Amino acid sequence: MLLLTLVMIIAAYLLGSISSAILVCRMLSLPDPRTIGSNNPGATNVLRISNKFTAATVLFLDILKGTLPVWGAYFLQVEPIYLGIIGVAACLGHMYPIFFDFQGGKAVATALGALLPIGLGLGVLLIITWVAVAKLTKYSSLAAIVTVSIAPFYVFLLKPMYVYPTLMLSALIIVRHKENIIRLFKGTESKITTKIS
Repeated sequence: MLLLTLVMIIAAYLLGSISSAILVCRMLSLPDPRTIGSNNPGATNVLRISNKFTAATVLFLDILKGTLPVWGAYFLQVEPIYLGIIGVAACLGHMYPIFFDFQGGKAVATALGALLPIGLGLGVLLIITWVAVAKLTKYSSLAAIVTVSIAPFYVFLLKPMYVYPTLMLSALIIVRHKENIIRLFKGTESKITTKIS
């Protein structure tokens, strides 16, 4: 089982390293999302430089990168704590992709995907939280920070056995947003410029 877990961790990192934003932008002859807007290869920045459909495509693919390895490990009955490590590996792949010079995104969507195997109810709660905060504040980063911060509480209410793996993911995403947090306090953080509907 330990060898299987190690293989799943490596596979999760490699899958996470496939940057949906960069590849989709290349296919559509759009600017590299690492060089424009927020310089972040994620769905929100793709929305800034393209349209909702393109951003939704990137979002879906980024979510899938988190869901597939964690769901696969869950199906193979990997222990909950290792599910968390597999989810973190997928997020680290997105943040530091080996295929794209280790220049990746914030992994919010990938973290959401990693949490989805816990249950669709959790996914709905996380999406509602993100959308509500984003609509109220127009800050994608703040919506992400609030959502991952409250995620362990949601998991505690729904499936307490997965609280520790969720805490691992939440801590990783918050640390990755440290620069956004500083800009939010300074009032210099970029807002979402396209209406969320």
